[in-house]
Amino acid sequence: MKILTAPHMERCIGCHSCSLACARLVHKRLSWETAGIRIHSTGGLSTGFSAKRCLACDPAPCAAACPTGALAQRKGGGIIFKKKLCIQCGQCVPVCPVEAIMQDRDGWIYVCIHCGQCVDFCPHDCLEMRDPESVELGEVIA
Repeated sequence: MKILTAPHMERCIGCHSCSLACARLVHKRLSWETAGIRIHSTGGLSTGFSAKRCLACDPAPCAAACPTGALAQRKGGGIIFKKKLCIQCGQCVPVCPVEAIMQDRDGWIYVCIHCGQCVDFCPHDCLEMRDPESVELGEVIA
C-alpha cells in the first residue's frame, strides 16, 4: 500500500484544490472542513504552505483510541476508516500527533486514508503517493 507524501510543498500556492478534491470525491461533501488533507499557511501570503494530513503512523494512536474499531490500523501505516462504525465520540482527534483528524460540527470524522484522490488535482505536483519504504523521514514530516 502507498502513502500520501508532500515532498514539494515549496511549490504550493495555497489553492486548496487537493482539499476540495478529497472532500468531494472521498467524503461526498464540498467543504474544507470535510477533507482528509488541509492546506495551512506557514506565514506567507503567496508562499509558505504546509499540508496537514495523516502521516501514516504505525502503530496509529487514533486507531488505538477508537472504542468501536471505526479506525483500524492499516498494513504499512495509517488507518482504514469504517464510517458505519463511527459513533462520533471524537476520542481519535486529540491523540493524533499532527492534528490531522478533523471533526465537523455534526461530529463526523475526516482523516486522510491515503487513497491518492487529491494528487491529480494539485496543479503544481506538490503531492505524491509512495511506498512507505521509499519515503524519507523529512518528506513524511513536511
